[in-house]
Amino acid sequence: MRMMISFAALFVSVILLQLSSGGVGPLDALSGLKLNFTTQQIGFLGSAHFLGFFIGCWWAPRLMGSVGHSRAFAVFTALGTMGILGHILSENPYLWACMRIAQGLCIAGCYTVIEAWLQAKVTNDNRGRAMGTYRVTDMLASLVAQLMISVLEPAYYVSYTLLAMICCAAILPLALTRASQPDTPDAPRLRPKLAFASSPLAVAGVLVAALSSASFRMVGPLYGTGVGLQTSEIALFLAAFVAGGALSQYPVGWLADRYDRRYVLIWLSIAAVASCLFTATLTDLGTTGTMLTAGVFGLTTFPIYSVSAAHAHDFAKSSERVELSAALMFWYACGAIAAPWVASTLIEAFGPPALFAMIALGHALLVVFGFMRMQSRPSTEVRTPYVYAPRTSFVIGRLMTRFRDNPETKDKTQ
Repeated sequence: MRMMISFAALFVSVILLQLSSGGVGPLDALSGLKLNFTTQQIGFLGSAHFLGFFIGCWWAPRLMGSVGHSRAFAVFTALGTMGILGHILSENPYLWACMRIAQGLCIAGCYTVIEAWLQAKVTNDNRGRAMGTYRVTDMLASLVAQLMISVLEPAYYVSYTLLAMICCAAILPLALTRASQPDTPDAPRLRPKLAFASSPLAVAGVLVAALSSASFRMVGPLYGTGVGLQTSEIALFLAAFVAGGALSQYPVGWLADRYDRRYVLIWLSIAAVASCLFTATLTDLGTTGTMLTAGVFGLTTFPIYSVSAAHAHDFAKSSERVELSAALMFWYACGAIAAPWVASTLIEAFGPPALFAMIALGHALLVVFGFMRMQSRPSTEVRTPYVYAPRTSFVIGRLMTRFRDNPETKDKTQ
């Protein structure tokens, strides 16, 4: 109980950040449609968000080292608030893209501070409970954020002002807490090649995870509108994806800890291909059918990143885990920057089903590459424990490392 109270400020900040950032993406897509933005311009907004996210992941640890946790959090929260409020000043999509870069910076920076703070405060005795609470809090807040779209009117200043107020409020819990500010950790070295050295398949899986998640979250409302969903139904459509992903974590983790993780990745991707093709070819499913397909899509695609990360860590030394997590996040961010723009371009050219056709192709290629890698290297006999890995910052690896390490894997080399 004392642990929960001491971390309450951090968890409240996570909830407020998720409510604001999770609402901006789909609201921008719906607002863009109302303001007659082109489909490509709407996709560009999503790509701009992840460009800001990538910059923030790299810059945040360095800013923390210069000014400390609290000041860095204030800087990023201010950037996020300005990014949301900037939407009401103009109807220019390229100005909105600049605002989305600021919002991406905010999310990456704030999560970096929160996770570095958690890492400094948790102990071996409470690490499991703290991280479990953190992940559940983050997931539930993300789910609620999608549902908020049903009550936010697109292209309306009140909607953006409300989200800006929520983002600004995220600074209050940390500003008012009496907990001492922890020492600033060193910024993790960014070594993208380390992920390839550990597992080329894991890099491919992370890229496909970005293709699935980023394009669906940012461009999914375009698909929903294209197949006739109302705004309230689009909110449920996006929430069903998050709910499906949350439900998948335990069974997929159980499978990934007991069977060859490459087979788990392959079968998840085969199921994702089937789900995507079913959704892309049958556009008259009705509201209930569309929600179910979104849930199945989340069930099959959401765990791809965590399984890929676990597979990469199977071939890494204990001393490499923090840098490996950062490298995997780097490749995820690269894929997430490209995915929304590519998806929107295909939708503009071929219609809404092109979104799921694109994702199906990505998973089909992952299946092929997975079988190729199985021919190149045998499976490892000792596996690191499966861990649900949030895609939040480059420092998340510090929180995950002790969950992955055990006496059998600490000194294992490639």
